[in-house]
Amino acid sequence: QVQLVESGGGLVQPGGSLRLSCAASGSRSGLSLEPYAVGWFRQAPGQRREGVACSSQTDGRLYYPDSVKGLFTISGDNAKNMVYLQMNMLKPENTAVYYCAASSVCEMLFQPRLYAQWGQGTQVTVSS
Repeated sequence: QVQLVESGGGLVQPGGSLRLSCAASGSRSGLSLEPYAVGWFRQAPGQRREGVACSSQTDGRLYYPDSVKGLFTISGDNAKNMVYLQMNMLKPENTAVYYCAASSVCEMLFQPRLYAQWGQGTQVTVSS
């Protein structure tokens, strides 16, 4: 079972950038994230959990909803068991708790129920 720990959240001004990190440990194949898919979600108060990126560790395909395409980038370093979310041109509506999560597959609906392991989340606040 994979354990996930997010970091890198904080306060950023509108238009700024932030990079979130997700550290993974433990898996069926040792420390490697393969054959998992790793996704990033966010949840603002009173809102449903929303997927913002997913990276398939097996074929390298990346998935983004239209709302963040071109603004957010997911990347990973399998050797370090890390997954990152680079967020650019941040807006106040991007304020939320951001979670990384592991699944067996990425899909465009970003259904949270398909992700078996979740980190504890990291707060991102976009405000002047």
